Amino acid sequence: MQLIYKPQDKPKFGQLIVFAIQQLLAIMAATIAVPAIVGNGMTASAALFGAGAGTIIYQLFTKFKSPVFLGSSFAFIGSMATAFAGAASMSLGYLGLLLGAFFAGLVYVIIAIVVKFAGVKWINKLMPPVVIGPTVALIGLSLAGAAVNDVFSYGPQDGNGSFIMSGSAWVSFICAMVTLVVVILCSVYGKKMAKLIPFIIGILAGYAVGLVFTLIGIATDNANLMIIDFAPFKALVADGVNLSTFLAVPKFTFLEAIKGVGDFSWSYVATIAVAFVPVAFVVFAEHIADHKNLSTIIEQELLEEPGLHRTLLGDGVGSIVGAIFGGCPNTTYGESVGCVAITRNASIVTITTTAIMAILVSFISPFVAFLDSIPGCVMGGVCITLYGFIAVSGLKMIQKVNLEDHANLFTVAAILIPGIGGMAMAIGKVTITAIACSLILGIIVNIILNKGRQAE
Repeated sequence: MQLIYKPQDKPKFGQLIVFAIQQLLAIMAATIAVPAIVGNGMTASAALFGAGAGTIIYQLFTKFKSPVFLGSSFAFIGSMATAFAGAASMSLGYLGLLLGAFFAGLVYVIIAIVVKFAGVKWINKLMPPVVIGPTVALIGLSLAGAAVNDVFSYGPQDGNGSFIMSGSAWVSFICAMVTLVVVILCSVYGKKMAKLIPFIIGILAGYAVGLVFTLIGIATDNANLMIIDFAPFKALVADGVNLSTFLAVPKFTFLEAIKGVGDFSWSYVATIAVAFVPVAFVVFAEHIADHKNLSTIIEQELLEEPGLHRTLLGDGVGSIVGAIFGGCPNTTYGESVGCVAITRNASIVTITTTAIMAILVSFISPFVAFLDSIPGCVMGGVCITLYGFIAVSGLKMIQKVNLEDHANLFTVAAILIPGIGGMAMAIGKVTITAIACSLILGIIVNIILNKGRQAE
């Protein structure tokens, strides 16, 4: 892939700001979705601040050599729910989030120390392209359902899971397709800046179409057409126009956690450790896959330079920092990797600027309200391309693998089918994701088949 901006390139200031906004929009939906799912008073603005702060920490640890943004991790949603469910009060729940993030980050630190002394050759042997390729593809494919659900955000489903094409479903579908087509056209046929910011143009186009439908719906009192929710903007002026209408301090997790210190108990710590530590090992596998994918895109082996130990430390400590402010442990984002691949802009300066921007906009109430108002169907159109590129990147890794060799064929099959089929496992309070299960199965199959060859 011919990059327009390589990792160490610095775009002009005006372009840089636009590129950063695009990267922010690419990661925004998922980043603010996690606190919305967990609830318990967690906010999108705090999650944005935490993601920005965590990304800056990651960049510092990786010596500004890895162009990826860190955002709220979906893998820890169950663990975060446990933090609140096991708490005597909501305040202790926030304290549980911080403790859990610390335990998860500690796992990364320990693995990083092992990697520092043992090197990464064992990882390359354990996870060659025949294993890591289909795993990366799975990361994109596993998100396909989420993208499709977003496309039909406002459409009901029948008993078989098919979307009923009623008025609201058609409106949702049209907005998503407008967004998708505009992103594709800008990326393929766009000139100069249009080619570099297809997501911004696509989202604005989809939002504009959604706004037209919504205004017509308001004028005709047709709820099926009203797909843009103006509630976030109304909330800004609910108590009149004042300073908070324009600027507001996010609800930082550490401030809420302090209130629960008095209810601290060691037995609760054990519960949190059991909920978070195993998940950290699962996310470690996805960390490897993301960085292998990104290495292929930028044609630089990130596991060698800056080194896996540095990316792990950055991810682990960045996750802790993200939770301190936003409550959500962070992880490297496939959406960010997809944005880099599609726009061919791997500039580290762009990623760092995005992180700073995420921190700043978390205080700007109107911008946070705008992000909250973007219809899910519009983001669905964007996500089709983002998740698709992740899947294709994984498949490209398999191109040089000889699939005529049955050992390789069975290894790929052992990863793809369980992963696509959703072979997730709940063991006690720990859920091993389908991707993690597939990766583990693929590693085992690959080892067994290679051992068999050596024995012959």
